[in-house]
Amino acid sequence: MAQLKEIGKNKMFGGFNRRFQHPSSSCGCDMNFSVYFPPAADHGKVPVLYWLSGLTCTDENFIQKSGAQRVAAAEGVAIVCPDTSPRGLGVEGESDSWDFGAGFYLNATQEKWKKWRMYDYCTKELPELLRSSFDQLDTKNASIFGHSMGGHGALTIFLKNPDKYKSVSAFAPIANPVNCPWGQKAFSGYLGDDKSLWEEYDASLLSRKYKGHPTKILIDQGDDDKFYKEKQLLPQNIVESELLRVELHLRSGYDHSYFFIASFVEDHIKMHARALKS
Repeated sequence: MAQLKEIGKNKMFGGFNRRFQHPSSSCGCDMNFSVYFPPAADHGKVPVLYWLSGLTCTDENFIQKSGAQRVAAAEGVAIVCPDTSPRGLGVEGESDSWDFGAGFYLNATQEKWKKWRMYDYCTKELPELLRSSFDQLDTKNASIFGHSMGGHGALTIFLKNPDKYKSVSAFAPIANPVNCPWGQKAFSGYLGDDKSLWEEYDASLLSRKYKGHPTKILIDQGDDDKFYKEKQLLPQNIVESELLRVELHLRSGYDHSYFFIASFVEDHIKMHARALKS
């Protein structure tokens, strides 16, 4: 088991926000993650809801800004927040622009970015670390959601691994990255020019070939979100099918911030809690 060090702890709504650091085999550096343990974790196993954050974020943004712990405590669900990328590797260009350097929840194929393996980290390494380290977490009973780049991550990870997750939702996701500037910049950098590799990390394209259990994707999107207006997000491009239903709420006057997330996070957690208890 990787050496796990606790680096922060705060009580909230009867449970605890706890922050950890460990050496990552996927990313080749120390990685941080945060977990909210609800009060129910003191008495038995609780299901796990993964949150994936967006560009410029760390594992702490959701824990500190969303207010999700109140509902998670009431529903008896643990929230796990990984960081968004490797850090401190000193790769030239990793910090040159605000919209490149975050991990985009993929496994990079370009040699320069070979440690950018957030897909493996989130789907394999972190769940196994949680399973082996915390008896109170039922890691086999999991769901996933996220925001912006993290919404992209949640959707693609679910669509590629429906056997691992009960449900999925997103706030303002980058839903069709092969057709937006953010996605094209990230994919060309991390994956090179082979666009068949790009398609493996595009929720709108993956939705067209989804073969998992019948699922509703819940998406909230603010109509005053500048990135939505700039066509960086494109949530309307996700394709429905007999197995995949999309419930897209366009929220009047809301932007891309955590004020928006905090306004609707209760709906998402309650949806996931129902799926995790079924």
